Amino acid sequence: MSEPSVFTRILNGEIPSEIVAETDNVFAIRDIAPRAPLHLLVIPKTAAYRDVVELAAGDPGLLAEMVSLAKTLAEEHADGDFRLIFNVGEGVGQTVFHVHAHVVAGRFSEGSVGG
Repeated sequence: MSEPSVFTRILNGEIPSEIVAETDNVFAIRDIAPRAPLHLLVIPKTAAYRDVVELAAGDPGLLAEMVSLAKTLAEEHADGDFRLIFNVGEGVGQTVFHVHAHVVAGRFSEGSVGG
């Protein structure tokens, strides 16, 4: 059995982090290395999916819930406009293999959005 992801550990209270929004299936936290004035992570509570491709194939409803929460967060914390970024694979900066979306709004810093 593999180790729990950092996101599972945050959800379980093992690693401190402010959960800024939560539903029955999804939660959101602030990115620890923000690339924009608003940079949040939207994360499913299940660790069953490594990336958005697996999630889309396995549970499109959960993916839709993530997108819906991202939109709500952008409306609450920014002007409603946002980028939704999913990294798929190490070559593009994915370092945590528990699917998650980066919600960014405002002026975006150059460089990759890892995580």
